Amino acid sequence: MNPDFPVGRYHEDLSAFAKRRASLLAQLEVTGGGALLLPTAPERIRNGGTTYPYRFDSDFYYLTGYIEPDAWLLLRTHESPRSVLFCRDRDPEKELWEGRRLGVAAAPQALGLEAAFPLAELDAKLPELVAGAPALWLPLAENEEIDARLRRLLPALRTKARLGPPAPATLHDARALIARMRRIKDAFELELMQRSATIAAHAHRRAMRVCRPGVHEYTLEAEIIAEFRRHGAQGPSYPTIVAGGANACILHYTDNRSRLKAGELVLIDAGCEYDGYASDITRTFPVDGRFRPPQRLLYDLVLAAQEAAIAAIRPGATFDDPHQAAVRVLVQGLLDLGFLSGSLDEALERQTYKRFYMHRTGHWLGLDVHDAGPTHENGLPVTLVPGMVLTVEPGLYVPEADDVPRDFWNLGIRIEDDALVTERGCRLLTRDVPVAAEAIEALMQHESD
Repeated sequence: MNPDFPVGRYHEDLSAFAKRRASLLAQLEVTGGGALLLPTAPERIRNGGTTYPYRFDSDFYYLTGYIEPDAWLLLRTHESPRSVLFCRDRDPEKELWEGRRLGVAAAPQALGLEAAFPLAELDAKLPELVAGAPALWLPLAENEEIDARLRRLLPALRTKARLGPPAPATLHDARALIARMRRIKDAFELELMQRSATIAAHAHRRAMRVCRPGVHEYTLEAEIIAEFRRHGAQGPSYPTIVAGGANACILHYTDNRSRLKAGELVLIDAGCEYDGYASDITRTFPVDGRFRPPQRLLYDLVLAAQEAAIAAIRPGATFDDPHQAAVRVLVQGLLDLGFLSGSLDEALERQTYKRFYMHRTGHWLGLDVHDAGPTHENGLPVTLVPGMVLTVEPGLYVPEADDVPRDFWNLGIRIEDDALVTERGCRLLTRDVPVAAEAIEALMQHESD
């Protein structure tokens, strides 16, 4: 490997990225050929000249492995070079402050691309490189910066077309094309996702071990994030939720400021990002290590719903099947407890259960925690195939209400795992952290002895 490029920041095995680009180019060929142009994410100012922690564009990384800001990728079917990167060049003065850059000279070898040019040449070279392409795939109507670049590019292409090859006749959405590819994970991705899941599971176990009445929610959050970093994750894949007591009934609670109390449950929704790939785990457990009877009733009901959803994940099933399986179990349980009235079919048809369960049972997972790719196409749920990864996260959230027994007030319970669709069913990536009530109590009791 070239000693000039930032060691440890880029993958030595480039085959996965090359295969994805080849697959994408093959899809473009099938549609008649053309060029695809894609930018990565820019740096953003947080305040006072300080930037937000940088995170690359997921589609861009998926195709290149490139993790620095200010770059564009061009893929072409109509002539060589077929893969071109425009990126920042080396700058010793800025690198002294901000860290080593890959640079133009090292980029082709480091990323397995055919050519690279300085970012400053993008406007001048694009009309030349895109001219003659039958069609152009772009991230359409995404943000002002990209739109401004395209407003400069398209007139330049039309001007050039008067003297030479025609300008692209049609524009297409690049994001939609890449999203369908990303929905099915390759072996390279699954290895990283399993590592992310394993680290996140360790962090949840750590939170269970250190939880005690009187500690603050942010104390558990700190333990979780420290465990992420201790095992090599870059950080959380989304804002960590540590919600004690009634806070667990706020679905996206992230204040994490309250003091945890004996007799209450705490809901932790936390995942990490490892080399770009997200994990997503939720566990709910008693602050003092022992479930009270009403808590245990609802917890076991949510766990039964999750087990039903997991059993529904298999090739040939649809994205909606796990949700429907979970809802049926939850609604029957709520009827048995007297939280709902009428028959199972009536409650499902009228959706009266949404008072206690108002979200879906899962979403795609990958480079983004809510990963790319439609869940429904042509009005129908997507059929599951091996290589897809989705979360399984049923829950129940019980507010204070006159028609609900007081012992159940302010209980929020969610259980979430990450499921890989396999040839015969599914495999959970996240079960290194206990989920059965007895196993949770055993872990917490052992730590308190």
